[in-house]
Amino acid sequence: MNLFSPILIGNHTLKNRIFMAPLTRCRSVEDNIPNDLMVTYYEQRATAGLIITEATQISTQGIGYPCTPGIHTLKQIQGWKKITQAVHDKGGKIFLQLWHVGRISHSLYHDGKLPVAPSAIKPEGEVYTFEGMKEYETPRELTIDEIEELVTKYVIAAKNAIEAGFDGVEIHGANGYLIDQFLRDGSNSREDRYGGNIKNRSRFLFEIIESIIKEIGADKVGLRLSPSGTFNDMTDSDPQKHFTYICNELNKYKLAYLHIIDALEGDIRHGANVVELSVLRKAYKGILITNGAYDKERGNKAIENNLADAVAFGELFISNPDLPERFKTNSQLNKADPETFYTQDEKGYTDYPTLS
Repeated sequence: MNLFSPILIGNHTLKNRIFMAPLTRCRSVEDNIPNDLMVTYYEQRATAGLIITEATQISTQGIGYPCTPGIHTLKQIQGWKKITQAVHDKGGKIFLQLWHVGRISHSLYHDGKLPVAPSAIKPEGEVYTFEGMKEYETPRELTIDEIEELVTKYVIAAKNAIEAGFDGVEIHGANGYLIDQFLRDGSNSREDRYGGNIKNRSRFLFEIIESIIKEIGADKVGLRLSPSGTFNDMTDSDPQKHFTYICNELNKYKLAYLHIIDALEGDIRHGANVVELSVLRKAYKGILITNGAYDKERGNKAIENNLADAVAFGELFISNPDLPERFKTNSQLNKADPETFYTQDEKGYTDYPTLS
């Protein structure tokens, strides 16, 4: 097997194992509604075995970046419908990533109200707002009632995604956002049933998984985790023990897949306690996707060595809409322009050339 072998994800047989990773691109300019520019962008990349969309807010409370899409209003659902239809018309498959940023936000996004988090622990760093860069604030700790309400918000968002025509959803449990904040003891100091040991800290995640599965089925549910991640000021005392536990527990749910962000150079530079992919592969028995600065050669090796079943590519898909064809023909790859990653027009978004 290699990147070009078909693979069964949930009930879908995918044409290759070259997946498009979720990529925040900040093109939802008006009311966080997916637009026609985004239709073109995703349609161009429909030859991926699976597209996982950019992170998408489950509610207004989940917003932490400008011009990012949501899945919590009728107009947003209608906007996504155009995208899923375009991808399906090209023979592609597409999952929506469900997102709540938690403390990685600012009161400017929330009419003066503080961002929320498992604990009132301020992250280091700054957040981008329409008024420029602002220092992160100390978030407000969520009550148990609010946590239960958030589980419901995730379920509603998942149902909205299916209504919008998505083939499934990916729960964003990575990169220092809300779910990840619950999982790690560096950001979760609660002393109730959602804090303390790893069983309690992962309770929020598993309640979300169980509740979504009841509504749309396990075959339509994926999960993304970043066990070695340091992004957004994340730390954990024993990530290998904690994420191995989570992977073992996930086996009972028969998810469509588990998506692991492998340790990145930046994580290592920032003192990450690296959890080797092989450790998680041994613990998790289902379909495993890996991601993290992979190229064709490294991706093929990961599959051939049974470290992963598929590989998600991020920056390479930004600049190479026809990435599977370029890999297949060993063609030269376009170089991405980081200056246009988070701008609001077509430059650096839909204007990268294809081989044809």
